[in-house]
Amino acid sequence: MFDAPVETWYLWVGLALASTTAVGLAATLPRAPPPDAASAAATVDSVAASAHETTGVHPLTAERVRIGPYRLWLGDDGATGHATFAYGPVTPVRRDTALWDVLRGTPAENAFATPADFRRAAAEARDRTPAWRSRERLTVRRVTWEGVDVTLVG
Repeated sequence: MFDAPVETWYLWVGLALASTTAVGLAATLPRAPPPDAASAAATVDSVAASAHETTGVHPLTAERVRIGPYRLWLGDDGATGHATFAYGPVTPVRRDTALWDVLRGTPAENAFATPADFRRAAAEARDRTPAWRSRERLTVRRVTWEGVDVTLVG
């Protein structure tokens, strides 16, 4: 009794608008889940929580990575996953720096003149704004040198 008759034009216009909206919404949904940042953060946390100097490597399937002192982001085709470190802050490392050499295995005492220089370089690296970089793997190294305890991530 209170239903609209099927012949009314506004019923068909409303149905067409609703269908168009549904198709548009479906087209904007991501085609794949975001990259698994939690497993990469777990690798960082396991190295950072270690009582000894240690190194860990985590392969990345994402196209790009952004590392901050307290958080990690992984990005793919429009999808971004992120995770927070339980044992932060960590020190994000850029290529072609003395910290990069230490991350790759050079002893800190060979890369820096004093522990104070090492501490200063790590603090400056943590203060930088995180930037997106392309990486195939994530390398984590915990280094201790005369009272300076740092977890390097690059």
